[in-house]
Amino acid sequence: MDKIDENLYRYILDNSSKITENWLALREKQFGSIYSMDSNEEIEKLLREQNTLTIKTVTSALLEDKTVFIETMEQWATLVAKSRVESDTPIYEVLEALNKVREAYWGFITDYMLKDDTGITKATIIRWSRLINRAFDQLNREFTEQYYLLTKERLLAQQDLINELGAPVIPIIDAIAVLPLIGDIDTYRAKGILDTTPSKCISKNISHLFIDLSGVSLLDTMVAQQIYQLIGTLNLLGIQSTISGIRPEVAQTSIQLGLDFSQVSTHSTLKQALSKQGIKLYERK
Repeated sequence: MDKIDENLYRYILDNSSKITENWLALREKQFGSIYSMDSNEEIEKLLREQNTLTIKTVTSALLEDKTVFIETMEQWATLVAKSRVESDTPIYEVLEALNKVREAYWGFITDYMLKDDTGITKATIIRWSRLINRAFDQLNREFTEQYYLLTKERLLAQQDLINELGAPVIPIIDAIAVLPLIGDIDTYRAKGILDTTPSKCISKNISHLFIDLSGVSLLDTMVAQQIYQLIGTLNLLGIQSTISGIRPEVAQTSIQLGLDFSQVSTHSTLKQALSKQGIKLYERK
């Protein structure tokens, strides 16, 4: 490491707290934002700690061993991305904050370069500019990638929960259960129902499943095929199926598609279907 680079390296790290203060001073009031100038003490402490790590990460780009920068950057991106995803901070706010960190960072380097006794040449200034700006650009890229992956992971987890709640197999008595389907069923949701319902029935030792469609507002031909496949799969597993609440237009479309529901017991309402099995629903008076 050149002596001149080492001097800058030490100067920046020694003044990291001052750089952080200058960065915090650039904040504005942003309602609901983690970067708002009126954030509470806990958040401000977090920002100070993370910004100190940001400065350390960028400054490590001056070291001869470039693996130090890469490893520190990956740790930084994982930490900050996780923190911002958990606080529901929009990605554009984070990138804007990073631009302000760059502004405060360069302010200190400029002050350093203007000193009389540093002996800094134009070539050194250009080299530093390339190194440091590239480091900030890499931080931006690494952060956005980690933010995307964490956000995608969260969305998938939420979708799994929605799918679970959207196709519940509810045991009622003995080995009998009801699958109440409510709302629109598109192709994606229908596939989820087809993929998960058989395993749910097996795990709960269900021998008879009542599939109630009375709460479904839209059921197209593609979805009707998925329901037909579900019944076929359950039949192969030895699980009897009963359909209730199927609309006349859907039944007609199914016939036109060649979907033979004649082997499946169908009823206009779930109450009627359960009654046929000797299961009575007692209504509150």
